[in-house]
Amino acid sequence: MAPERETSRETARERAPAGATATTRPRARLDLPRPPRPRILPEWDPEAFGRLSERIARFLGTGRFIVWMTFVIIMWVLWNISAPRDLRFDEYPFIFLTLMLSLQASYAAPLILLAQNRQDDRDRVNLEQDRKQNERSIADTEYLTREIAALRIGLGEVATRDWIRSELQDLVKEMEERTDGHHGREDGRHVFPADRSAGRDVDDR
Repeated sequence: MAPERETSRETARERAPAGATATTRPRARLDLPRPPRPRILPEWDPEAFGRLSERIARFLGTGRFIVWMTFVIIMWVLWNISAPRDLRFDEYPFIFLTLMLSLQASYAAPLILLAQNRQDDRDRVNLEQDRKQNERSIADTEYLTREIAALRIGLGEVATRDWIRSELQDLVKEMEERTDGHHGREDGRHVFPADRSAGRDVDDR
């Protein structure tokens, strides 16, 4: 037994890699998520950013924003015209105001487009749901139509009250005709032999 163990150990040593490859790499487990990698760029929640952009775009499309923007521009111009020269921060031709308005427009346009894209995605999802609902409604309507047609066909084969009444009346008439014919035959049997006998008596005379 001892020599066999020694030979198995020697073969295991020969198979084991030596040197730099001797260090075994840690195996990745499939049942555990990978650890997050460090990123240089900051991370943000796209849904939160999208909701914020929708709020901003919704505010930019209201009359309140237009009123506040008009008020700020008027106050800006009046202050830089009528205020003392030392307190003016934007002299005519109001370059800083133009820069602020351009910056606002450059940020407002992408935010509005982002909000519009999110609305388009929601509309696409709603349209898909409506299309599926319409398909189910059409399928249900066709099924109900087939069922109603089958019920109509089945009701056409069912005996109605008027039909039964007419059949009973026909049967009664037929029975009355038969009974009348039967009584007539019986009366003929009683009458005709007498007539024949009477005729014979006449002939005999």
